[in-house]
Formats: sequence, structure tokens, C-alpha cells
Amino acid sequence: MKKNLIVLLMAAMTAGLFSGCGSKADEPKKTAAVETGESAGSESTENENPGKESADDENAGGEAEESGDAADERTTFTVGFDAEFPPYGYMDENGEYTGFDLELAQEVCARRGWELVKQPIDWDSKDMELSSGSIDCIWNGFTMNGREDAYTWSVPYVDNSQVFVVKSDAGIVSFDDFAGKIVGVQRDSSALAALEGDAADLAGTFSELRQYADYNTGFMDLEAGAIDGLAVDIGVADYQIESRGDGYVILEERLATEQYGIGFLLGNDELKQQVESTLLEMEEDGKFMEIASKYGLEDSVCLGK
Repeated sequence: MKKNLIVLLMAAMTAGLFSGCGSKADEPKKTAAVETGESAGSESTENENPGKESADDENAGGEAEESGDAADERTTFTVGFDAEFPPYGYMDENGEYTGFDLELAQEVCARRGWELVKQPIDWDSKDMELSSGSIDCIWNGFTMNGREDAYTWSVPYVDNSQVFVVKSDAGIVSFDDFAGKIVGVQRDSSALAALEGDAADLAGTFSELRQYADYNTGFMDLEAGAIDGLAVDIGVADYQIESRGDGYVILEERLATEQYGIGFLLGNDELKQQVESTLLEMEEDGKFMEIASKYGLEDSVCLGK
């Protein structure tokens, strides 16, 4: 019995020993299977990522398409302008905002099916108005020169010069005659930029360079004798002299020359192209020149030339 019992016990121990080795041998296989499974799962995840990226691409494409659709579905066009800058933008005797640039904008809107929103702005704050989205563009005798990289510009449409306006009896016929005189200019204007830049030596001969928020106030001071001359855009000078009578003259010598364009937020090429293409269409069919002639600017415009 004991012998049999011993034999049985030895058999059981041997079976347990083989069973234990079998478990150890299986563990690496099991581990390999898990790693393979994780690797496969990882590959599966990687395979899913391209799918997700594709979905994102589709969504991005959808968003871009929606953005394009939104541009196509534009209903209003808001123009920022200086309301005291005739003949480009001003308030008429009926209390309505009008002017060369605003009439051009109105025609663009009529052809594109937009509603024109005329937004008078403080000229000093024009960049803030544009960057905040309060306006869609600056369109108001806006000089391109020196600002080429600050905005997205339309093609130039007016050749402009900076000139001096004086009273016809002031005895001022050349730049030298301004020595010791008081000269006025609008703040943040091209004339001021010229007098602080290339013509700084000339400005240094003035007894004072007085800055105004708008040219209407400057012309009032010129009329009252508070200043001796006013540096201004030639288009503005022509308009003011025509409306005020024969008591003023423009000096023949030019302070500076420049071009006007429509300034859009930097990078807003789509809106710029929409407006510009319509403006060029107006030039081709004669509407642009018709509006320019209404304001006596036919000799100043350069669109299509």
C-alpha cells in the first residue's frame, strides 16, 4: 500500500511539475498575444486617425464653403469715411451723406445687391474701426502711398496732389513766402505726412503748423485770417474754392503727389476683389466717369488709364 501510495504521490508531483512549466511557457505566448493585440489596436487607432483627419478636412472644407457662401450672401457693405471731407464724403444741405466716394460705393452696392451703410468715423480712429469690424473698408480719399503694406488695397482710382491754398490777396505766391507764417493742415492727413517728412525743412520755416480735425474748420480759419495758408488735397481745394468764391488761389508748386485707393483689412482679398471688379465694370461702361464729372474730378481720376 505504502509503495503504491508513494508511486501515486510521485506521479502527482510529476504531473504538477509539468503543469507548472506549462503555465510559465504559456505566459510569454499570452504576453505576446496581448502586445500583438495592443499593436494591432494601435495600428487600428492610427488607421482611425486618418479617417478623423479626413472628417476634419471635410469639416474644414465645409467651413470654408460656408465662409464662401457667407461672402456670397453678403447683404450690407459698410464704408468708413470722414464726413467733413468734400467732395469725397460730406453732409449735403439736406442732411444726407454724399460725395464722390460714397456715390461710387452706392453704385457698387446697387450692382452687387448690397445695402450701403455709410459710417462716418473719426479719421484718427480709422484703423481701430477697420480692425474691429465696425466698417468693411476705408473709402474716402484714402492715400495709398506709404501705406502699401498696412492694408489690402484696390487699384488706384484717383491721382491726387497736395497743395497750398491761400487768400488771393495774401501776397503768397511761392513756398518761400510761408516763412514766418501760420499754416494749417488736417491731422493724420497726407499733407501733414509730407510736411513732417520730405517737406520738413519747409515746415520748419513756418511760425506754426496748426492741425485741425477737419478741413472745414481749417478753411473757416483761413477765411477769418487766423492762418495764412492751408495744406490740402487738390480735390478738396478745388471743391472749397468753387463753393466759397474767388477769394482763394492754389499755389502752382505741389507739396506732394499721391494716389487714392480703397483700403480693406489686410488679408481681406475676397471683398477687395468683389468691390474692385465692380468698380472696373463701372469704368468700362462709363458710370465711373459720369460720377467723377459730377464732382469736377474728371481730370484727377486714373482708373483704367
